[in-house]
This record gives sequence, C-alpha cells and structure tokens, in this order.
Amino acid sequence: MTERISFRSAQKKALDIARTRLLVGGALLAAAFLVIGVRLVDVTLFSENGPSRQANARNIAVEKKMDRADIVDRNGILLATGLKTASLYGDPSIIIDPKVAARALVGVLPELSEADVLQKLSSKGEFVWLKRHITPRQKYEVNRLGIPGFEFDEEERRVYPLGRLAVHAIGFTGDDNKGLAGIENSFNTALSERSERVTLSIDVRVQQILRRELAAQIKKFKALGGSGVILDVHTGEVLSLVSLPDFDPHTIKQASRSEKLKEEFKNQQFNRTTLGVYELGSVFKIFNHAIALETGVANMASNYDARKPIRSHGFTISDFHAENRWLTVPEIFMHSSNIGSAKMALDIGVAAQRKFLTDLGLMRRSSIELSEQQQAIFPAPWTELSAMTIAYGHGIAVTPLHAAAAVAAVINGGILYPTTLIRRDELPANGKRVISAQTSADMRKLLRLVVENGTGRNAEAPGYLVGGKTGTAEKPTAGGYKRKALISSFIGAFPMNAPRYVVMAQLDEPKGIKESYGYATGGWTAAPVVSQVISQAAPLLGIAPVDETAPNARRASAIKVATPRARGQGIATN
Repeated sequence: MTERISFRSAQKKALDIARTRLLVGGALLAAAFLVIGVRLVDVTLFSENGPSRQANARNIAVEKKMDRADIVDRNGILLATGLKTASLYGDPSIIIDPKVAARALVGVLPELSEADVLQKLSSKGEFVWLKRHITPRQKYEVNRLGIPGFEFDEEERRVYPLGRLAVHAIGFTGDDNKGLAGIENSFNTALSERSERVTLSIDVRVQQILRRELAAQIKKFKALGGSGVILDVHTGEVLSLVSLPDFDPHTIKQASRSEKLKEEFKNQQFNRTTLGVYELGSVFKIFNHAIALETGVANMASNYDARKPIRSHGFTISDFHAENRWLTVPEIFMHSSNIGSAKMALDIGVAAQRKFLTDLGLMRRSSIELSEQQQAIFPAPWTELSAMTIAYGHGIAVTPLHAAAAVAAVINGGILYPTTLIRRDELPANGKRVISAQTSADMRKLLRLVVENGTGRNAEAPGYLVGGKTGTAEKPTAGGYKRKALISSFIGAFPMNAPRYVVMAQLDEPKGIKESYGYATGGWTAAPVVSQVISQAAPLLGIAPVDETAPNARRASAIKVATPRARGQGIATN
C-alpha cells in the first residue's frame, strides 16, 4: 500500500514537471515567433535590405506600369503589341557559390556567357539582371535548378507578329519598352500612356507585295539594296514603305555580339526611303516639264534643238540614246533627252526652278511621322549650270519619299498634301496648290506616253493605265561619278485617267544581266517591280481594270507627238 502511494506521488510529480516544461517551452516558442514577426516587419518595412531597396536598386517602380498600346495597320491587322514575360535577376548577397550557380544557369540558358554571369553573381550588390524576357520554358528550367538567389520580375515585351514586314515604319523598342525607332519612337508617349492604339496608313497586303517584288528584283540584278513606297495621291497616306535590306525587330540584341553584326545591322536599320538621299536622274524631268508648262516658257507644241551635246564650264551634257534632232516637249520627255531638258531649264531660270522645287516640298523635311528622315542636298550657289543638271536629276539629291509626294502633287490636279503614316479617315484640308489643274492634266498624258511608247514600257500593267518615268543616275564620288554604280528608279502612277496611287521602286547598284542585254537602268530594273505591284495590288485596293482601247480611256491619255518639220521651228536655246 505504501509502495502504491509512493508510485502515484511520483507519477503526479512527473506530470507536473512535464506540464511546467510545456508551458515554459510554449512561452519560449511564442516569444520566438514574436521576435521573428517583429524582425519580418522590420525587414519588410524598414530594413535597407528589404524589397523597397531592391526595387530602388533595380530602378523599377513598385507600382507596375500600364501596358504599351498596340499598333495596327489601316485594316486593324496587329503590327505591334505587348506580351507579359518573366525577366530573371540575381541577388549576389544570397548566392552561396557563384561559380556553381553561373555554370548551372548557363547550362539551361546557353546563350549567356558564363564569365559574365559569374562576374555579376560575384558582385557586392543585391540585384543584377541576368536575362530579360525569358520564355515560360526557360523560367521552368531555371526554377528546376533550385538555386537561392535567382528570382523573376514580371515585365512586358514588345512583340511584332509580322516580324520584319514594315519594320522601318513601325520601328522597335528597347529592353525598357521605350521606343527607339519608327512610329514606336515618334509616338512613344502616346503608346506608353496607352491612350489608344495607333492605326497606321500602311496596308500590310500591299506592303507584302511591294517587299516581295522588290526583293526578287534586287536578287535578280545583284543590287546592294533598294526602296519602295506606295502613296495615296489624294490623302498623302503611305500605304507601303519598304527599305531593303531590313531586319527582324526581335533580334536586335544579337547585333551587339560582334563588329561584323553591328555593321550589318546598321545597314539593315538604315531607312533608304526616308533617310537616304539620292540623285534620281531623269525622274526629275517630271518636275522640269511641269515647271516649264506651268510658267508658260514652253507648251506641248514647243521644240528644242537636241542635235548635239551642250558644253558649259568644262562639262558636257549629252543624251543616253541620242535622237540627234530637234525634239518637241513630249518627245523630250518620251525619249528622256538631257539636252532638251537642260535647255528648257535655261528658259525657266534659276529662281523659278528653285521656287517650284521648294513649292513641291523637295527642299525641306517631309511631314511624315518618323525621325529617320533627311532633307535635300542641293547646290550652293545655284547657278545656270546647276539648273541645267538639276533638270535631269543630277546635282540635287532627295529621298524617294520626297520624290513620290511631289509626283503625287503633279498628277492629282496640282495639290501637295503632307505625307503621313497615320490613317486618315477624311480628306486632308491642308493641301497646297502648286500647279494648275491644266498642267497636271498635261503631265498625266506625258507620263502615260512614257509607258506606252518610251523608256517605261516594262512598267505596263494591262488594264490599269499606268504612267510614269524612269530614272538612272550614276552615284557621286569624290571628284566625279562612278560610271557603273547606278541608282535606278521608276516612279509610276495609276490609273492615269483618274490617278489614285503613286508607286515608286528603286535599286541601289543593280548589275546588268543577259536578260537586260547588260543594262541596269531604271527601265530594266525598277519598272518591272512597279508593273508587278500594280497588277497584284490594284484589285486589293478596289480598282477595277478598264479597257485601255475604249474611247474614254484613249482620250484621257491622248497626246500629239509631232516631230518638227524644220530646224528653225519653235524655241531654240544654244
């Protein structure tokens, strides 16, 4: 009995001790949790090592920015949009072994440099970018590594669904989603504030056609590159803007890997249509004839002596395919006579020539919404010799877009409209009259004449009454011109009975081939591009073909090309 009482007493004492220990342990555990909690609050809200500091170190706002607005073509086709992505960063302060971590990371992201990653992870900071905008699969593989110190931040990556198509118009953004070129740059604020999507005047259907046909011709004639533009003559809207070679905006960062890639990207990024300035050769005869007709110094019946070259100030002005006779104004245009054009320019005079070229918008920057543009290079002083060479496109250099916009004004009834890459839902009210409706009508007939019977036959697109002008110019160099380095162009328009669009194509240093009998001129190289583009694009743009032999179609382009009967007849400038 005594033993049983002693056992119960001992058991009760042991239970009391256990309860006491549990209470003390619980109190200590509660205290520990309290300390941890206080420490977490301290770390989270007050410590310089907390997320706020990391956010400052990364220069990332705590509140996420809104998405960047979309860019679409004139028909609502998506050209640029935002995609949520993960970006990988590291915290070197908690990386246990930088060498092991760097080696493991490069194992799943082989495009990274192990040496660069190691250098970043060995730094004393708490934040280093390791790779921006990784794929979901890449994020999964990094997470599988299970390495403390690798973290992700959600960002937005700019995506271009159609890749390189229209890249010189759209442009691109950098890693921080800021616009660096094209519309992305020009409308950066509006796109960043996501006020509304930006609708371009570009039509991706005709953009694809022009790019494809121009690229094929560049390859065929082994040219260095080329450019092209399609312009609405009544609104100034650019439906297509092509510059080749071009580039994929998603692969910009690759250009920094070597000097060779940097130089290649520089060439690809250069916008030949708005930034490149070129002597366009006989394309300028369009403007020379328009000025002569508008000022009244010549009319369709006037003629000039083109029997022999002009020699002035040590220079000789001659014709590529000389007729060696007197030529009427239409014949000068149709046969692309430099001699006749130069003599017309002398009648026009330096002051009038410069004024009209300025009125046509050729002497100032374009109104297009791109920072990548250049204005004309023209002679100073502007002499009579300058006036003669400018008459056939030498001694003055302009962008292809400038030329296309000026031609649109010449053929649309005489109104110059500001060019734009933004869709216009109404006809612009800020057009400026530069020539009369009558002069415009006469020029339409001359342009049609070139395609029917002159140097632009290869631009013909049956059913669409194409008109236009060839241009071939030697590239200038120090002390003269490169005889075999040509800028070959064709500016066309259709339909000439009621013009709607200007189409220009240009090739940089095309080489003659057997099919072209060794020629690399605008008529052989650029004119076929315009022909193919019009044939394919016109139906998409709602322009139905017409019977070109019908009386109303013939009347729209009818013009007399009478050869002078007597040498002394008409105007002669010696």
